[in-house]
Amino acid sequence: MPASEDEKRSVIEICAGAGGQSLGLERAGFEHLLAVELDENAAATLRHNRPNWDVRVGDVADPEVWKPEEFEGKADLLAGGVPCPPFSFAGKQLGANDERDLFAWAVELCGRVKPKALLLENVRGLSANRFAGYRQHVLDRLRAHGYVGAWKPLTASEFGVPQLRPRFVLVALLPEYAQYFYWPEPADTPAPTVGETLKDLMGANGWEGAEEWAQKAADIAPTIVGGSKKHGGADLGPTRAKAAWAELGVDAMGVADAPPGPGWEPAKTADGKAAPGPKLTTAMVARIQGWHEEFADWEFQGRKTTVYRQIGNAFPPPMAKAVGAAIMRALAQEGERRELIEETDSVQDPVYRLLRDSARPLSIEQIVKKLEKDGLVMDQPEVERRLNHLSHDFALEEEQNKSGTFTYALGEFKAFIGQQSHQRHDMFVQHRSKIS
Repeated sequence: MPASEDEKRSVIEICAGAGGQSLGLERAGFEHLLAVELDENAAATLRHNRPNWDVRVGDVADPEVWKPEEFEGKADLLAGGVPCPPFSFAGKQLGANDERDLFAWAVELCGRVKPKALLLENVRGLSANRFAGYRQHVLDRLRAHGYVGAWKPLTASEFGVPQLRPRFVLVALLPEYAQYFYWPEPADTPAPTVGETLKDLMGANGWEGAEEWAQKAADIAPTIVGGSKKHGGADLGPTRAKAAWAELGVDAMGVADAPPGPGWEPAKTADGKAAPGPKLTTAMVARIQGWHEEFADWEFQGRKTTVYRQIGNAFPPPMAKAVGAAIMRALAQEGERRELIEETDSVQDPVYRLLRDSARPLSIEQIVKKLEKDGLVMDQPEVERRLNHLSHDFALEEEQNKSGTFTYALGEFKAFIGQQSHQRHDMFVQHRSKIS
């Protein structure tokens, strides 16, 4: 039976950041039992805006910070924006070998906390072929824990946020709720342009050119990039992003302390050219990230650079609200009940699946032939590429038989899932000051 309308839904949020996902889930109707965040400034922002929340600061995988077993069966939703660098196109895509990778750990955490639903979001790099085996393993583990999981690429602009910001989202629910889950539909109206979104802020300090600037800034923004502590101060992204900002009349080489004042004119760049326009303030960046209208009453703590990083690393609140509302409806068992297709049977990586299910090691030729029997055409070079991808995240066991042919078997998953002996612990301590 559907849950009553006044029933409260609870959430435990890991890697909570500065509250983009937190605020969106709250607006969707969830109440926080707990929020865990590594960065002290982001945690200060959470506490400032929601002083009644239980906010823990530190490594989310450290039992000294919190003990998951104490929350077993108490949360309707486990949610988190686990670190993106292990999967980002802009990084080395180390996946399971990156000390910041907590995705696999969060999936195992779901089996320990036993919520009704799980929500994890990350960068679109996780959707690449490089991580097909990783994704398949995640679905396998969720199924073992009793959940039906599915992946979905979502874009912020589809939900009224004036920037691209593609994200890759995982939602998993217990079967009785998964029957009622539907991904949120894009908004009926297109996202506003940067000019429409920021015109009032750009002119707030008396700049006469704000109206003309807003007309030029007639498109949505490129993806806001928060960066990390491994890099320098705040700016609006890599070279391609800076060029896109320039087309919108924005100087992306830094973040301003205040909007332009009366008589403002662009400064000269190092090559003697005029800057394309004014720089954005953190308030403007927050608005582009979705802290606007119903989400506007959120105050960030810390100095300019850390505030920018808090904003830039966030899951936009309108996106989080849309996904959260879809989960809320499923938990209430609202709407049309659909036939539950075992989405965990979806093939993310057919080579992974063959090796996973094989009782003995397989050669590349055997893999090609077995795939053909399943109606899949994959040549030897492609199988080799798949095996190379798998070797990054799994212990791929390679042996040479008597005929000289190499065979392959799928070994253990390399990712951190809570092992005391895992290299993640030493690497985390070593790089702790640079992890964000």
